[in-house]
Amino acid sequence: MPHAPLHVAPDGWVSGVDRLRSPNADARPQGAHVSLIVIHNISLPPGCYGGGHVERLFMSQLAADEGFLARVAAAQVSAHFLVDRSGRCIQFVSCLDRAWHAGASAFRGRQRCNDYSVGIELEGSDFEPFTDAQYVSTSALLHALAVAYPIEAVVGHSDIATDRKTDPGPFFQWGRLLVPRELLAH
Repeated sequence: MPHAPLHVAPDGWVSGVDRLRSPNADARPQGAHVSLIVIHNISLPPGCYGGGHVERLFMSQLAADEGFLARVAAAQVSAHFLVDRSGRCIQFVSCLDRAWHAGASAFRGRQRCNDYSVGIELEGSDFEPFTDAQYVSTSALLHALAVAYPIEAVVGHSDIATDRKTDPGPFFQWGRLLVPRELLAH
């Protein structure tokens, strides 16, 4: 959990959080700028926390023989950030680059949300509450991002991929995020 205020450096990396560089990212399209933040949930296997499976997924390091995980081992996905159950925040992709987190998506008629969004994965599921530490860390991260970029909205994955996604899910308490209300789509 961050203790000092977070700061986004000019290179798009946030000071005060852990860092792992995911290979599952690329350059944003020319002229694309960060204006959207997408909140997700993830657990691997579903409903199980810890164990480093999510980190290995984002780093393309899941072994193909890890049981259930073999089904997702070949996926090339990432997010800019992961906030685990303890509130620890890990950054995988510079905010200046495009992480592969949203898939087919649209917000307010604009397609390809990966092009202009930052993805934040919370270790969790649609079936249980998130931790106090996650709300504290996510709020600190959102504040730093809103200072660095002209953020127009903070949305759930379900808001931009309505036909195929449900996260961050019914247990996510939008009102616990300490961001200006006008940024929340809820």
